[in-house]
Amino acid sequence: MPAATRLLVRVASGAYLANCALGTAVATRVVDTRRHRWVHHALYIVTAATTAAAVGAGIVQRSAPGIALAPALAPLAVLPHAGHGMHARTALTAAPWYAGALLIRGGA
Repeated sequence: MPAATRLLVRVASGAYLANCALGTAVATRVVDTRRHRWVHHALYIVTAATTAAAVGAGIVQRSAPGIALAPALAPLAVLPHAGHGMHARTALTAAPWYAGALLIRGGA
């Protein structure tokens, strides 16, 4: 797999993991981001952008790990519109696609 796609898959997966960790910390009240909500939103933007870039690179370079992330774009697109009670569940539906992309030969 081309190095660019491999890097994009790793960065997108890392951004997703960081965003999930922050979201979990906020939901369990370990961290209070009321005055700094932009951090979670910025991580979301980085996650969505790098995931889209990884998918695009995967398509152009015919790279399975990049293409494997394509289904993760759906929950990321729905996430800003998910109600408070469905926000975490919606976000977690993308997890298998990130894990799969990293597990595909050459993805990690």
